Amino acid sequence: MVNTPHKRTGRRIQSVEISFTVLDAVRKNDRPSVTELANELGHSKSTIHSHLQTLESEEIIVREDDGYRLSLQVLDMGNDVRDQVANYDVIVDAVDELAEQTGEIAQFGLEEHGQVSYLYKAMGNQAVETASRVGGKQPMYSTSLGKTVLSFLPSDKQEEIISETTFERKTPKTITDQASLYEELEEIAERGYAIDDEENIEGLRCVAAPVRNGASVVGAVSVTGPASRITDDYLHGELAESVQRAANVIELNTKFS
Repeated sequence: MVNTPHKRTGRRIQSVEISFTVLDAVRKNDRPSVTELANELGHSKSTIHSHLQTLESEEIIVREDDGYRLSLQVLDMGNDVRDQVANYDVIVDAVDELAEQTGEIAQFGLEEHGQVSYLYKAMGNQAVETASRVGGKQPMYSTSLGKTVLSFLPSDKQEEIISETTFERKTPKTITDQASLYEELEEIAERGYAIDDEENIEGLRCVAAPVRNGASVVGAVSVTGPASRITDDYLHGELAESVQRAANVIELNTKFS
């Protein structure tokens, strides 16, 4: 399990926290009822019902029969989020082309709250489906996208994230301590790309390159494929060059604020 950096321990508003847990439960379940939400979240039915009524009045959720789902307004918010992150259209074009060229999964991710969040994902013609999805999160220490971004962050930000990370051995190859991670981050910064050698999911290998805005890192672009196809020579040769070119295309065609 990964602790989320920047989750401050100062004054917090409990009612807001409950509303967000309700939203998350509605998102994860198929039209849950008040009773189902109360049982899952450990609150009384009256408390859950009050939060649901408030969220419904704000048009964030929709009631259908005896259950609830997220409203299309949430989808509209998601579109706004994409527009706020650099130049989304440029990212889409570059990642789509990378997926077409390699035939594998191509993705763009960035750091949020100490984890790597996926902004866009494209599938090549021989891609193997993975659990990653747009809007989803993965640990930074076990993914090529995460390690790439982490290696190019300012040292204070990098140290903050690593110090607040709880390492989990996701596979036999996962990095599980700070010293090993720092050592690898130095190598990544020197060579300009990172790899995930079956560290997050057994049988999958990934390579990622940073997208930068001057001295700062905006995010990273990656390619993921089965270990049976992604040989060492391919991973560190043609594939690494491909993700670096895609990252460079994004950099050259994006107007950063």
